[in-house]
Amino acid sequence: MHQSRQRFIFYVSGIIIMTFGIALTIRSLMGTSPFDALLVGLFQTFGLTIGSWEIVVGLALVLFNAAAQRRKLEYFALLTSLITGMGIDLWLFVLGDSISPLTLFGQAACLILGVGIVGLGVAVNLQADFAPNPMDRSMLVINQLTGLNVAISRAIISLVLVILAFLFGGPIGIGTLFSALITGVFIKFFMPYTARLNKGKGTDPASGDETPIIH
Repeated sequence: MHQSRQRFIFYVSGIIIMTFGIALTIRSLMGTSPFDALLVGLFQTFGLTIGSWEIVVGLALVLFNAAAQRRKLEYFALLTSLITGMGIDLWLFVLGDSISPLTLFGQAACLILGVGIVGLGVAVNLQADFAPNPMDRSMLVINQLTGLNVAISRAIISLVLVILAFLFGGPIGIGTLFSALITGVFIKFFMPYTARLNKGKGTDPASGDETPIIH
């Protein structure tokens, strides 16, 4: 019971931290991850909120994953999208106009800080091993259906997301490339510390068995 509660705390805390980083990358105006760029593009095109589109796109991915594998819906994956969407909207509301960098230096600092915090959030979330992320599950589905390795499968998804984000006017920029290349570096850096915080009860950071939530 205690271990389950601890896992849930890591799960929620990781998403809260990660969504704060996502909000900062959005505020940087230098581009966000392919997935978040699509969410912003949909928000700018159709309205609602960025977090609402996180939930909608997450639901679409869950339906795709279930249909492709001919399995039941992964309801915990929907929970991940729901909490993530709420977190993004909450942080964007809290930040308001207080963080709107106008200079290139300020925008770059906001981007780097945001990506670093995303990496920390993912590292914390990995200790939970609690619920699947719809996008990462789609990556594994493509891997299983096509035989392509995980890296190529994720690259295909990222390419599709970039194309869709571009079509909807999402913020594709240097930040998109930076996020794709550097987020993993931050995750690797923070993993030993979050594992230590978990007192050795979480995922072994060296095992590489878990698929991280990366936006």
